[in-house]
Amino acid sequence: MPDIEDIARAIVAREGGFVNDPDDPGGATNHGVTIHTLRRLGLDLTGDGRIDTADIRRLTPGDAERIFLRHYFHGPRIDALPGALQPGVFDMYVNAGANAVKILQRLLRQMGQDVAVDGVIGPQTIAAADAAARAAPDHIADAYGIARRNYYFRIADGRAASRKYVRRRDGGKGGWILRAEEFISPRYHLTCAEFDERIRAWH
Repeated sequence: MPDIEDIARAIVAREGGFVNDPDDPGGATNHGVTIHTLRRLGLDLTGDGRIDTADIRRLTPGDAERIFLRHYFHGPRIDALPGALQPGVFDMYVNAGANAVKILQRLLRQMGQDVAVDGVIGPQTIAAADAAARAAPDHIADAYGIARRNYYFRIADGRAASRKYVRRRDGGKGGWILRAEEFISPRYHLTCAEFDERIRAWH
């Protein structure tokens, strides 16, 4: 598994710089850190007594890496999961919070593990993930990545405004799908024809 600091740096690079997309529920975001996260953590980076867009703009890549490692990796106990799962779940936790864990828990249930779908990594989830990773060591990371990709598709099925994150203007795979497939072996990537078929109903 890559060094976790390297994974955090890759997440920050993947997230990009400042954006404030009205279709993104996260609001103003810089290096993947949303204004809601800064407010939740009480990070007034400008020191003016308010946490607003100016604070988001002040955020550095190093700040984002430290926030992700502390609050999105160690905090939710992703570090307690099997090594094969850590990169994908970490990246998804930055993108979707506790839903990243719920995706894992639903997958574990499909694999026959007795685990609650509550978005919390506790002893039950850790034990179930360990058992699943032992049973399918060469497939667990791919299985999670595919479940994540399906999660994105389902969001876009139900929310037309989110489809631009799944499908580019030219009809190709959008950022969400490409991001999920970074953690899936190439043999399980969707072909152009498979992708077109999956989103056919949106046309």
